[in-house]
Amino acid sequence: MTDTADTAFAALSDLSTVEVAMADESNVLIVTLNRPDRLNAITADMMTELNLVIDAVDLSPTLRSVILTGAGRGFCAGADLQGSDAVTPGAEGVTPTVRTFMSQDQIATVNERIHRSRKPWIAAVNGAAVGGGLALSLACDIRFATPDARFGAVFIKVGVSNCDMGTSYFLPRLIGASKAAELMLTGRIIDAVEAEANGLVADVVEPDQLMARALDTARLIGENPPFGTWMTKETMWQTIDSPSLRHALDIENRTQIMCTGTGELKEAMAAFVEKRPPNWSGL
Repeated sequence: MTDTADTAFAALSDLSTVEVAMADESNVLIVTLNRPDRLNAITADMMTELNLVIDAVDLSPTLRSVILTGAGRGFCAGADLQGSDAVTPGAEGVTPTVRTFMSQDQIATVNERIHRSRKPWIAAVNGAAVGGGLALSLACDIRFATPDARFGAVFIKVGVSNCDMGTSYFLPRLIGASKAAELMLTGRIIDAVEAEANGLVADVVEPDQLMARALDTARLIGENPPFGTWMTKETMWQTIDSPSLRHALDIENRTQIMCTGTGELKEAMAAFVEKRPPNWSGL
């Protein structure tokens, strides 16, 4: 791990609303939203701390993936409607409208950064994931859930638009526009069975198996070359937004040529001939 990455991870030792721990595999980071008494509701402090976590994740050359979950009986109940004394960094002394906008932008940007992170993020949804909690799970690349998990775009229930924190971008792409419209216009909360049927979650497992299921996937990801994994995540999400097949192919071609320059292709071929696992060089 580089000095820069060491410094970034050292800064995570004083977090209060988010807990981080390395899994036994040592290249998987488990990030736990840690406000169980409030069902891990979002505050300015939590978003500031998640930004620090994302900084550390993307600076680490050895970390391969991240598992995001919630402490206690919920994943995340969305924004804390009771508020907190914390103010978004840089928003001290500004007008109420500007302060509110800066807070909104901070929350939305966290989801964008998870989506754009160099490492795959896996959401282990252990309970309610509604409002901002739904949006956090949508920003992740893969979602697993327990039978008591619940998902809902519920911003509309408090008098505002259900297009918030990237929900109107992510949800139609994950489950289709028609189904997303039904959920967003009604604010209906769905259970884990319906979420799996809609393709929102990859698997539903019992609570005592949730972390193991996420770790199994993280291990499979870790068997692949680090740069190839990064480029697969980045390119896949970019080509989903491609205006044409030609545009997608152009992005894929350029990415593939970059990957061949790492030497990993030569190592993979040698490993195949020698009947052994490849020794990836890392980032």
